[in-house]
Amino acid sequence: MKNLSKKIICIVGTRPEAIKMAPVILALHEQPWAEVKVLVTAQHRGMLDQILREFSIIPDFDLNVMQPNQSLSALTGRLLIDLEKVLKAEMPDVVLAQGDTTTVLAAAMTCFYAGIAFGHVEAGLRTGDMHTPFPEEFNRVVVGKLAKWHFTPTPLSAQNLLVEGTPESQIHITGNTVIDALQYIAAQDSLRPEEYERKVILVTAHRRENFGEAFRNICTAIRTLAIRNLNVDVIFPVHPNPNVKATAHELLSGIQNISLIEPLGYREFIHTMNRCHLILSDSGGVQEEAPALGKPVLVLRSSTERPEAVEAGCVRLVGNNTENIIKETELLLNDSQAYRKMAKGTSPYGDGNAASRIIAILQEHLS
Repeated sequence: MKNLSKKIICIVGTRPEAIKMAPVILALHEQPWAEVKVLVTAQHRGMLDQILREFSIIPDFDLNVMQPNQSLSALTGRLLIDLEKVLKAEMPDVVLAQGDTTTVLAAAMTCFYAGIAFGHVEAGLRTGDMHTPFPEEFNRVVVGKLAKWHFTPTPLSAQNLLVEGTPESQIHITGNTVIDALQYIAAQDSLRPEEYERKVILVTAHRRENFGEAFRNICTAIRTLAIRNLNVDVIFPVHPNPNVKATAHELLSGIQNISLIEPLGYREFIHTMNRCHLILSDSGGVQEEAPALGKPVLVLRSSTERPEAVEAGCVRLVGNNTENIIKETELLLNDSQAYRKMAKGTSPYGDGNAASRIIAILQEHLS
């Protein structure tokens, strides 16, 4: 009897991609019509592996492309060559990837060259500035021209694609799979609602656009906040990138109420986020996760491709200016009314069913 199953390869390269693709991969494994394989590029090695273990996902292919201080051009070139070898050998019916990293750009380009249908998870995010964030805005704009299916998290992201001329029939509003992942963790471990005994500021910062002087400004703000507010603790899981790690330890080590720790596993990170008082972050995923937990986020960037949470009032852009970071953080530490206005516990990013919607759309089109 002829095999009617459809071969789908899911590609992940970084920790955030693994988190957001995990619900899709796990749900696809349950579909009798889908032959699913997972390819990891290991653009983030240790942090990626950590998430794969968290969701019990075993890769079928591992390109292990990352090298120390690798340039974007070198990384892109290696990815295009290595991905082509696998995809031409496997010739899947569909390739799926999430987000805006170099891995996703290379995956979409390789599929375009090979004539393979590409589905973009979390499509349509835009800042309108090709250099902010760099290179992510460029990556997602190019991927938006190459994808066959655009799975957008919100109506606004769908509208961004329509403005760019993407056919409406290719755009599907599904919600964001990060909410699926959050609920997956919550279902396994009841999230502890209590806060720490002292107010805790959780910090995450790793974006390329903040490397250099901008990151030093951010660290100076954190240092000042800790010294001026001795009743507050700062927890900073430090990204392993040398541009982050060296500066963070140079400027923030030795301060009694600042804890510089290794990156947390996803489950532990969600628990820490749920119990902290507020978050300083340049992460995109945190802007989506924290509102669902009722935690205010001060975004260490001047623009965001996730304006929905800003409009909802639970996320605020503060940039990388030292004085502004201090002012906005101390406002939330000291003004209970201002804090309550941001700590709403609502998310504009979906209901936790994004993965099932993506799979239903694929099944309809592939059949």
